[in-house]
Amino acid sequence: MSRIHLLAAGAFAVGTSGYIVTGVLPAVSRELQVSPAAAGQLVTAFAIAYALTSPVLAVLTGRWERRKLMIAALLTSAVGNALATLAPTFELLLGARVISALGAAAFTPVATAVATVLAPPDHRGRAVATVFGGLTFALILGVPLGNVIGEQLGYQGVFASVAVISVLGAFAIRFGVPRVAAPPFAGLRERFAAARDRRVLLVLGMTVLACLAAFSVFTYIAPILTSIAHVHGWTISVLLLVYGVGGAIGNSVAGRITDRFGSRVPLLVIFAVFIAVLATLPFTATTAATAGIVLFVWGLFTWSVNPPIQNWLIELAPGESSGLLLSVNASAIYFGVGLSGVFGGVIVSNVGLLALPPIAALVALGALGLLLAQPKPALVPQAA
Repeated sequence: MSRIHLLAAGAFAVGTSGYIVTGVLPAVSRELQVSPAAAGQLVTAFAIAYALTSPVLAVLTGRWERRKLMIAALLTSAVGNALATLAPTFELLLGARVISALGAAAFTPVATAVATVLAPPDHRGRAVATVFGGLTFALILGVPLGNVIGEQLGYQGVFASVAVISVLGAFAIRFGVPRVAAPPFAGLRERFAAARDRRVLLVLGMTVLACLAAFSVFTYIAPILTSIAHVHGWTISVLLLVYGVGGAIGNSVAGRITDRFGSRVPLLVIFAVFIAVLATLPFTATTAATAGIVLFVWGLFTWSVNPPIQNWLIELAPGESSGLLLSVNASAIYFGVGLSGVFGGVIVSNVGLLALPPIAALVALGALGLLLAQPKPALVPQAA
C-alpha cells in the first residue's frame, strides 16, 4: 500500500466517525427517545465543531511534525467515539461527537497537504482524490454498516467499532508514512489573509453551498427513501452502499479529469447534474430499483466536487500558502455540513420531508452561480 493510500486509510477512519451517524439516526432516535430532526443535530454538532476548531487547531499544532500530528488526531477521534459508546443521554452523546470532531478537524487538512507533498506535481489532483477516497469509502462501508449494526447492537456498538478503526488508522500512519516537517508557522491572521482574494472567497462559497445542499438531503435520506420508495432496513443499507460506490468512482475519476482539464469545466458539468438529480429525486426514486440508480448518480457527482475545488485552491495559492487554504476549505466543508443539519431540520419540520431535495437543489444552484461569477479560470490544464 502506498503512503498516500495510508493517508486515505486515516481519512476513512475520521470520515466514518463523521458520516456514520447518518446510518444510526433511527437507532439514536429510538434508544434516546428524541425526534429524527433532533437526532440529525448530531451531524450539526460534529460539523460545526470541526468548522470552528480546524483553523485554531492548525495554529496550535502548526509547529508539530506532520506524522505526529496525524497520529494524535486519530487517537483523539478514537477517544471521542469511545466516549460515545458510554453516553447515556443525548446531551452527552453530543459532547462526545464534538471530541470526535476535534480529531477529524486536525487530521483531514494535514493529510491532504501531506499527500500533495508526497505526490509529483502532475499527480496532485489524483493525490487529493486518493485522500478524499478514504472519505467516500467511509460512505461505502461506514454508513451502510452503521445502519445494520445500529439495528442490531444500538448506536453504542457502532461508535465502538469506529473507535477501533481510528486506532488502527493511527498505527497505519505511524509505521507506513514518513516524517514530514511542519511548514513555516502561520497564525490565524495569516491563514485567513490567504482567503481574502475574491476568487478564493467564491470557491469557498461553492464549497459551503455544495455541502449544504448535499448533506441536508443525505442526513435525512433514510426517512426520505422510506417515504417515497417504501423501503426499509437492509434495502436502505444496500441503497446507501450504492450511493457510496458512486461516490468512490466519482471522486477517483474527478481527480484524473482535474489533472487533465482543470477545475472550471468539470465543475460546470458536476453542478448541473447534481442540481438535476436533487430537483427530481422525489419523482424518480419511487422504487428500490430507480432509487438505486438515482443514488448512484447522486453519489457519483456529489463526490466529484472535492478534487477540482481543492486543486483550484492549490493553484490560487501555490507553495506554502496552499496548506493554509486547504485548512480554511476544510472548515468551509464542515460549516456547510453543520448548517445542513439545521437547514434540513427546519425544512422537514415546517415544509415537509419531500420538499427537502428540491429546495436543496436551489441551494446548489447558488453554488453554480458562484462558479459562473469567477472572474477567470484559475487552473491551467496539465498533461495527464
